[in-house]
Amino acid sequence: MNSYIFKFSIIAFIFFSFSSCKNQENETVKAPEENNKETKKSYFDNYMEEIAEIEERDSVSTAGMLKIEGGQYKMGGNSKQARRDEFPQHTETIKGLWVDKTEVTNAEFREFVDATGYVTTAERSFEINGKTYPPGAMTFDPDNPQRWWKFKKGANWKHPQGPGSSIEGKENHPVVQVSWYDAMAYAKWAGKRLPTEAEFEYLARGGKENQIYHWGNDFKKATEFVNFHQGEFPINNEIKDGFEDTAPVKSLPANGFGLYEISGNTWEWVLDTYYPNAYTRLAQRTDGYFKEYFNNKQQKVIRGGSFLCSESYCSGYRNAARMSSTPESGLEHLGFRCVKDLE
Repeated sequence: MNSYIFKFSIIAFIFFSFSSCKNQENETVKAPEENNKETKKSYFDNYMEEIAEIEERDSVSTAGMLKIEGGQYKMGGNSKQARRDEFPQHTETIKGLWVDKTEVTNAEFREFVDATGYVTTAERSFEINGKTYPPGAMTFDPDNPQRWWKFKKGANWKHPQGPGSSIEGKENHPVVQVSWYDAMAYAKWAGKRLPTEAEFEYLARGGKENQIYHWGNDFKKATEFVNFHQGEFPINNEIKDGFEDTAPVKSLPANGFGLYEISGNTWEWVLDTYYPNAYTRLAQRTDGYFKEYFNNKQQKVIRGGSFLCSESYCSGYRNAARMSSTPESGLEHLGFRCVKDLE
């Protein structure tokens, strides 16, 4: 791996990685400064160059994927829980594509790491003002109401809650503690890509119009269809859905398209840069999504909600719900799935 690639700013990481399901609409995230004085390349440019060097695996197939026909749908908020950044509702046209049936699992991500030697963002040390900080990522602490998320040294995809935790026996759980860059790297190797935000909502809705959740509008049925937090958040998790944190993929019924855990379980990275007013600046998109990857509010959209979302707090598993995090962030409830364009 290229040694000049430093990890993200610890300030951005600690203070701007979103806290559970908090709405970040009014937050401002500072872009990492150029960290290579000789080449004048940004952190983003350096990382994207590294990802571009990853060789696609020898055999790229659509095994484990579904072919989804394209179509039109109404994108955006359609419930009382909807936030300002989910408006205005507008019509989106989606092309047909192949979609992973499930979130990328620990076993699948390990195959990628073993094949390429890739080192994730959370496994790299980083430097600020001449001081070197150890590898690590953010973990959730429900006992600290002042700061639910804390940086833990040694936390990464193999140790999601930090040293002492393990993914042993969780090969079929979604991989977490992976940054947007890590997800992009895996997708490059797999011969796929991340979905756009518009594609993700289309896929989450499962071909059903105007529903709040992928199973319908009745929240009372939620525990039958989604892994989320029940009870008083975050101190009392009643675990009525049977899962305290991540669930193995295919644990819950698929949506109308046949996609598993596209709501709840883990948030999922998408391609788009996050803008609170994204739906009012659609004319600035290219090829269906915002290609302005690097900007002075560097955040990426995340979709789908997670096991930490609750109906009273954020209902991130709603079809229209959108959040964001800095692309360098590793979080124990954030993963991804891939799509592949039809040939």
